[in-house]
Amino acid sequence: MIRAPFRFRETIATILADDPAHVAAAKAGILAARQELEAYIARDPFFASTFDPYTPDSDDPVIVRMSDATRKAGVGPMAAVAGAIAWAGVDAMQEAGASFGVIDNGGDIALLCDRPVRVGVHAGEAALSDRIAFIVPPQDRILGICTSSATVGPSISFGIADAVTIFSHDVALADAWATAACNAIRPDDRSVLERIDPEEVSGVFAIMGDVTVEWGVLPPLVPAVVDEQLISAGDRQ
Repeated sequence: MIRAPFRFRETIATILADDPAHVAAAKAGILAARQELEAYIARDPFFASTFDPYTPDSDDPVIVRMSDATRKAGVGPMAAVAGAIAWAGVDAMQEAGASFGVIDNGGDIALLCDRPVRVGVHAGEAALSDRIAFIVPPQDRILGICTSSATVGPSISFGIADAVTIFSHDVALADAWATAACNAIRPDDRSVLERIDPEEVSGVFAIMGDVTVEWGVLPPLVPAVVDEQLISAGDRQ
């Protein structure tokens, strides 16, 4: 398996693939997505600054995915940027013939896998951080596994959770709901989960100190030793 780091401006990602051609496809997909995004922001800067749902004047796929996802989650468009860009990269890998491809864009992961994949959980100083992992079964379509944290990383958060991980085949939606749920969930208040459509999001896993919350259907969790150095910095939001 090839592990290829990739960095372009704010995007700091890791690409996993079986074939160098699929790595090249992933990079091209990421760059094309960034080109769409930067071109739109240049003519509509509000898209990049608002924390509220926003309807853009664009039919570019990346812009539409970001705005549609964040409208459902009730957050601003850039809350879905890392997931949308990772998704575009794995889309390109699939179009190039890949049956296996992973892009980790700072804990926001898009993957296509013909084998089980282990995805570790990093949650800052929480007791379970770097000690557990999901065993994701083979997927015949792209899956998003996106994590937001109020205590780890540079992304803006209004919450307290050490980590909220969302599973959805809509990778942008997984990213948007990770942000929204992380903003709102508390050990004694889980009402934000009532807003999530189980037809669109398959599962949620949250860590808040010693408290864990599970919602929906999650892949099996197993003990693991997670190497924090393998986590990409991702797109800052």
